[in-house]
Amino acid sequence: MMSKRTMMWQVFFSLLLCHIVSGQIQYSILEEMKQGSVIGNVAKDLGLDTKELPVRKLQIASQSKKQYFNISINNGDMYIIDRIDRENICGMEDICLVNLEVLAENPVNVFHVEIKIADINDNYPVFSKNIFNIAISESALPGTHLVIENAIDADLGANSLHSYNLSPNQHFKLREKISTQGIRYPELVLEKSLDREKQNSYDLILTASDGGEPVKTGTVLIKVVVQDVNDNFPVFIEDTYIIELNENSPIGLLVLHLNAIDEDEGANAEITYSFSRIAKNAKDIFSLDAKSGDITVKGPLDFEVTRNYELIVEAKDGGGLVTHCSILIHIRDINDNAPEIMIKSLFTPVPEDSLPGTLIALINVKDEDSGKNANVTCQIVEISPFKLITSSNNYYKLITTSPMDRETTSEYNITILAEDQGSPPMSTQKNVRLMLLDVNDNSPLFSQASYVAYVPENNTPGSSIHSVSASDIDDGENAQILYSILNTNIDEMPISTYISIKQDTGIIYAQRSFDYEQLREFQFQVMVKDRGSPSLSNNVTVRICIIDKNDNAPNILYPSPDLEGTSSFEFIQHFSKKDYLVSKVIAVDADSGHSAWLSYHFIEVPDSSLFVIGQHTGEIRLARDLQDTDLHRQKIVVMVKDNGVPSYSATVTLNVVVAENLQQALPEIVIQPREPDTSSNITFYLVISIALISILFILTVVITVFAKCRKSTTPSMFQTSARPWYPQFSLRPPSQFSDASLPFPYSYDVCVTLDSRQNEIAYLKPIQNVPTDNLIDTDDPTTGDDATNDSLPFPGIVQQAQPNTEWRFSQAQRPGPSGAQPTEEAGVWPNNQFETERLQAMILASANEAAEGTSGLGGGTGTMGLSARYGPQFTLQHVPDYRQNVYIPGSTLTPTNGAGKREGKASGNKKKSGKKEKK
Repeated sequence: MMSKRTMMWQVFFSLLLCHIVSGQIQYSILEEMKQGSVIGNVAKDLGLDTKELPVRKLQIASQSKKQYFNISINNGDMYIIDRIDRENICGMEDICLVNLEVLAENPVNVFHVEIKIADINDNYPVFSKNIFNIAISESALPGTHLVIENAIDADLGANSLHSYNLSPNQHFKLREKISTQGIRYPELVLEKSLDREKQNSYDLILTASDGGEPVKTGTVLIKVVVQDVNDNFPVFIEDTYIIELNENSPIGLLVLHLNAIDEDEGANAEITYSFSRIAKNAKDIFSLDAKSGDITVKGPLDFEVTRNYELIVEAKDGGGLVTHCSILIHIRDINDNAPEIMIKSLFTPVPEDSLPGTLIALINVKDEDSGKNANVTCQIVEISPFKLITSSNNYYKLITTSPMDRETTSEYNITILAEDQGSPPMSTQKNVRLMLLDVNDNSPLFSQASYVAYVPENNTPGSSIHSVSASDIDDGENAQILYSILNTNIDEMPISTYISIKQDTGIIYAQRSFDYEQLREFQFQVMVKDRGSPSLSNNVTVRICIIDKNDNAPNILYPSPDLEGTSSFEFIQHFSKKDYLVSKVIAVDADSGHSAWLSYHFIEVPDSSLFVIGQHTGEIRLARDLQDTDLHRQKIVVMVKDNGVPSYSATVTLNVVVAENLQQALPEIVIQPREPDTSSNITFYLVISIALISILFILTVVITVFAKCRKSTTPSMFQTSARPWYPQFSLRPPSQFSDASLPFPYSYDVCVTLDSRQNEIAYLKPIQNVPTDNLIDTDDPTTGDDATNDSLPFPGIVQQAQPNTEWRFSQAQRPGPSGAQPTEEAGVWPNNQFETERLQAMILASANEAAEGTSGLGGGTGTMGLSARYGPQFTLQHVPDYRQNVYIPGSTLTPTNGAGKREGKASGNKKKSGKKEKK
């Protein structure tokens, strides 16, 4: 015998059909199929490529709130995900259909699927009660009918209620009554008269069977009570009542007034009403008055929840006789549901450069009402670059109609209005928020058309000097900007050596300290670009103007402060008148503006009533007429000061000589003024130091000589010596003297230096290779380097001649002792017995000359220091060759016989003079 499960699957495969009707896919299935059972392959039936299924993303968009089916996105199989009970889904409907909408994306399509659920025999016949109590009069005649409540089988067709069967007994048999609706009602027919005294009740079992395979049955116990005579049953006017109600019917509304008639009298005519059978969902909706038989509404009616109700009411008289009637209540739909808008697919954000016709959203609109009340129209409320187009049944596509600009409108709130055609109509609004995705379509813009920055000179390298600012109205990375400087050169140097810029803030930094005197302004271009793809950029010109500071001292052009010595000479004639132009100081300042305004002032002037200087012109003029009593030589120190803060200055020294002609002015030019007393004191200590050193030197020489004499084997030191005792006693330079015991390569320079505090320091310094032609000469022309007079007491000694008294130079310029001695006392060198004493005399004489401030002639080469504005140059060609054997470093005297050597010495001391003036 075939098993139950095998039979069910045979029925399933016989009923599972798949075909497409009018553009729809239709499947037939049996209820109560296992979860996960495959109904069919939707992709195959729709002709879709299985390879595209992951992209198409098939999904079910069912109108019902509960989902029974699902679709595999991998293979397109539709399968069951929940228990399918035809009776719960469709109730007593003969044909149970479930309409599904299959949604596919990329591109978007909607397909309609209809699933027909076939009934199986899964329900037993059920009676409303477990025990039926029936009363029958004992006087009832055979053939009396006793109506029994029918059994209910939720299945349909052959699976529904098929027959009744009554347990065997002697008095009753079973008879079936079929109503106009095809409902089978069981009845008991009395076959044999009853005798209450013999048996007052009977227990009968009524079995209801369906037509399914296998057959399902339901039983009920019938208790038949034999009563006294009550031979009339209550009678309803109609066996079936059909009522229509609006779904908005108020609570308490009278649905139906039942009135059953019983021809008996007394207690046998008293009728009570009750629901013989009522669905669970109807118990909370309707109520029945047992006495009056009024059926009223006690709960809300909703067409969308339940459209039909079936009530079975029994009327029972006092004698226990019962009769039944059916009440069918149909609910009428009214427009009580607003349309519902559902966003099935929303594509946000979208690029702002999307073309017109771009799909934004797929919208589904439904109304749970029916008929005209379910007809919905959909539209966009405000004016916007969007529109709705109908896609399929109750589906709309939201698309763009014109270009969009995120910088103008970054997002849209699209209001969609859905309105049905009911009376009155109902509507619903829904907002769709659409964000625009930025596209790099805007270049960065600077806040200014150009930038000008003013930077003081001498700024600190690395400090910020200015900043540029730009903005980009795009968003995200498209709005992130970077600054850079375009490559260019300034004075053949890359711009990067002058300035730099911080790429994320636009702050400009100086890479060096600027000098207004070298660079007053420069300009460059800053480029800003965003990080979009492709990147957009913009340029701006930045001009840097250097602000001058007072960082330069005035520069004196005339008279030049770099001349040898510390002064220059200006020549004026005797008896010059007031306002006579003595000289003019010319200076410039490398700064600009107020800092370059120069003023001229006297710092040192011997007679303030004699000279006056133009504060703004630098012209030095006589303030009064020149007189005989005025000094013939005036030293003037002029300070040139600028107008900056702080103020800088420079000084220059001029020596004004009063003379009728240049020859007369020459002695005044040559003679230098004496140093102050403080210098004389320092010189005194220097002379003492030099004397002490000389004494030590002499003692060393004497000790050495005596040591040599002791070792000699000659009896007479002076007579038998192979060579003279003092072979070096001659006027040759000391470097040429030599004996066997003490060579004389050491000649000593007396060096006099001046420090910054005008203190003098003297020291002895050995020199090398002193030329013999610079030593002291005699007046005897026959005397030469090789002249040796044997008649003299000592060989090699040359007698010194008296100097020429017609040389008219100052004592400071003469060899020998200091110029402190009178001119007429000048004579021969001291005729000392020993050469060592003579050397000491030469050293002391040189030291005295240094102490008395003997100076050179000053000025340029061969010009005696005179200003060029006084006409022809005065040379030193007529001056006799003046030589001395002691050179004093630091002195302005040039003891050489060549003009070129004087010029070399002068040029060597320019730097020192300049430093003193600056200090």
